[in-house]
Amino acid sequence: MTVLRTLGSSDLEVFPLALGGNVFGWTADETASFAVLDAYAAAGGNFVDTADSYSAWADGNSGGESETVIGRWVKARGNRDDVVIATKVSQHPEFPGLSADNIKAAADASLRRLGTDRIDLYYTHFDKTEVPVEEIVGALDELVRAGKVRHIAASNISPERLQESLEFSDREGLARYVVLQPHYNLVSRDTYEGRLQDVAARFGLAAVPYYALASGFLTGKYRPGTTVRSARSGGAAKYLDTERGRRVLSALDEVAAAHDAEVATVALAWLAAQPTVAAPIASARTAEQLPALLALADLELTTTELDALTRASA
Repeated sequence: MTVLRTLGSSDLEVFPLALGGNVFGWTADETASFAVLDAYAAAGGNFVDTADSYSAWADGNSGGESETVIGRWVKARGNRDDVVIATKVSQHPEFPGLSADNIKAAADASLRRLGTDRIDLYYTHFDKTEVPVEEIVGALDELVRAGKVRHIAASNISPERLQESLEFSDREGLARYVVLQPHYNLVSRDTYEGRLQDVAARFGLAAVPYYALASGFLTGKYRPGTTVRSARSGGAAKYLDTERGRRVLSALDEVAAAHDAEVATVALAWLAAQPTVAAPIASARTAEQLPALLALADLELTTTELDALTRASA
């Protein structure tokens, strides 16, 4: 049985892979999304990550489609108490920013779409430096005290603003961030390692990295001379043009062969083994894409293998 991981100082215990909900209602319709969610839950998965803005960028969408799909799935399966639902505020077209009023209005809208009375983990999606941390944390604290949010978290925030927020919470006895969601993977390490990771470690935050597979590059399907039909292929293919990208692929291939594992599984296992990281986020458009992601829970890399991957990605 997979050992669950505790998210920072919270009481949330989660599967070591968070299922990304960005594809739900976008590249995966409701039927496909339900199939992915069912397969994830059947494997013991219990941590679903979304945002109120997913997927406002798609033609015909207005934002909130992912939350709506997840809400319908939870209602259909009757499993709300078994699922840790994380969502985010600041980017929905109708609820932009992090003013106190907007945070509270956006949370109510998310609760309606999710069909639930509480959000387990509520992120500030992108920090808005024009809003004082006192206003942001104060509004989030009100949501926690009202029982609408269990725990709060931050994403896309500077080390300085993160520390300022945490110190304010501690000083005033208010709700405190327990999770940080950084951009972090084998070909993007400086987006987290360094000062941001140091703040997370010092204050006991768990990291739940997004872009864990670098828009699909770290699945190994992008190779010289190949063409991949995907909504994210442009972002992934660019890594092939870098020496580091090719070096990382080579190292991943070697470790994957030693374990008879998928390249994606090895990339996620490296990430899950890094300091502060609790559960990388990865998404799947189809249930067939899930096994390589779920296998993270059972793959333990040796110190030598971890070091080899770390060197290749330097």
